[in-house]
Amino acid sequence: MTAMTSLERVLTTLGHQEPDRVPLFLLVTMHGARELGLSLRDYFAHAEYVAEGQLRMAHKYQNDCLYALFYAALEVEAWGGEVIFSDDGPANAGEPMIRKPEAIRTLKAPVVETSPVLGRVLDAIRQMRSRSEEAMPIIGVVIAPFSLPVMQLGFEQYLTWMYEQPEVVKHLLQINAEFAVAWANAQLEAGATAICYFDPVASTTVVSREQYLDFDHRLSKDVIARIKGPVATHVASGRCMPLLDDFAQTGALAVAVSIEEDLALMKQKVAGRVSLLGNLNGIEMRRWTEAEAEAAVKAAIAAAGRGGGFILADNHGEIPFQVPETTLMVISEAVQRWGRYPLDWVGNER
Repeated sequence: MTAMTSLERVLTTLGHQEPDRVPLFLLVTMHGARELGLSLRDYFAHAEYVAEGQLRMAHKYQNDCLYALFYAALEVEAWGGEVIFSDDGPANAGEPMIRKPEAIRTLKAPVVETSPVLGRVLDAIRQMRSRSEEAMPIIGVVIAPFSLPVMQLGFEQYLTWMYEQPEVVKHLLQINAEFAVAWANAQLEAGATAICYFDPVASTTVVSREQYLDFDHRLSKDVIARIKGPVATHVASGRCMPLLDDFAQTGALAVAVSIEEDLALMKQKVAGRVSLLGNLNGIEMRRWTEAEAEAAVKAAIAAAGRGGGFILADNHGEIPFQVPETTLMVISEAVQRWGRYPLDWVGNER
């Protein structure tokens, strides 16, 4: 089969057909800083650094996407929340920005066009697009309205209010929804190809399916319908097997899969309807030997690769900074070796 561009490869697999090889989404956000010899704080302070880092990582590891995620807490930073930087990990949200229910009544979402921190991401996307032309997908990122309150309220307060003040929570979710639509579409207009819709609170690891249906399902269906491009739902290593049909109904074209779930069974359940991303264990990846890294890639491809509809990625949506570059290279090389279609070796492993 003739070699495809990354975009052709991804579009083919999302169409539930077999491309030339399994697409690889090596979702590195911080490794570009090391490549450029910068601290993480300095790296994320400049759009041109992030664009350069992503382009270098894509070339180095034969990656099939450029990833516009700076750090998840960037969104709450745009709302005026505190962000705490680390020397060896992603920036995290600081103290909750909302402490009393009354504050939600007057809460205003940031205006995307005038937010300096959001503008930095848009600038990075524009630079990635101008330097990669149309051959490479650029993945924009939005935190789902149902999951953003973890950083706005704090996890404990959010779960408490969900039970004790559900109408207050639902009002906040509506405000978040309008922001999510505007933020996603701004990234698409800047040059992103698709949106990764991070919704970890939806996972059955965190809430029940009944709570998801009550608070999130209709809301996400409306948000995704208003996003002017393809959307993949990501629950950031949480379980989602009971929600696969629900996620499909929201309009998501792909769903990320936890390492704690049966990848082959999930592929069987959604084959031809929803594509899967996953499900390499980013935490264990820090300690993998070369043999373990290759075996993990091979196992994931064997479980879900046949028939298209599968993109190999980590299961969390952000590879830890502590994962060595040698391991990332082994993963890349293993995809080149074991991910070529047709996957004739599957079923004949020794």
